[in-house]
Parts: sequence; C-alpha cells; structure tokens
Amino acid sequence: MADWIDACAADDIEEEDLIRFDHGERTFAIYRSPDNSFFCTDGLCTHEQVHLEDGLVMDYVIECPKHNGQFDYRTGKALRAPVCENLGTYPVKVEGGRVFIQI
Repeated sequence: MADWIDACAADDIEEEDLIRFDHGERTFAIYRSPDNSFFCTDGLCTHEQVHLEDGLVMDYVIECPKHNGQFDYRTGKALRAPVCENLGTYPVKVEGGRVFIQI
C-alpha cells in the first residue's frame, strides 16, 4: 500500500478550483468541489499533456485550457472531445486541515 503524502493545506484550494502538486517526476491536480470534498487526478490532460492547473473548474468538471476537453475529476472520466482517455485518480483524505493524497 502506498504512503499518504501531505500535499497542501485544505485552505490553499478555493471552492470549485484546483492547485497543482508536483511529487518526484509526477504532477497532479487537487480539486475542491462545490460540496467541500477534495479529489486528485493526474495533472496532465490525456490529449496533449497540457497541465490542467490553468483549466476551468465548473461543478465537478475540469476543462483543459488548451482544447477545452473535459473530465469529471471525481472519476477521471473523459467527457468531451478531443479527450477520449480518462485521467488517473487517487485517494484523498483531509486531516488536521491538510490534504493528503495516496499515489
């Protein structure tokens, strides 16, 4: 089982927004949903490997800033062309005001 990694403070992420988190050679996106839940996906769009950090978050959807492909960040499911490959998702927990991800 992978270890939990302290990624950021919960307050670092505004509601319906995301932050970039880099760990080792990998990059992730951590989201705060409208219902104050937290989610984590791979940080790069599966279409052209553009980082999602500058994308638009609407409800439970992240829209890639380059070609406007969309994903449901709760499940990683690709929702709109040109993306057709889902994003990887990772478990998240919040303890003591900190967001932890398991990769």
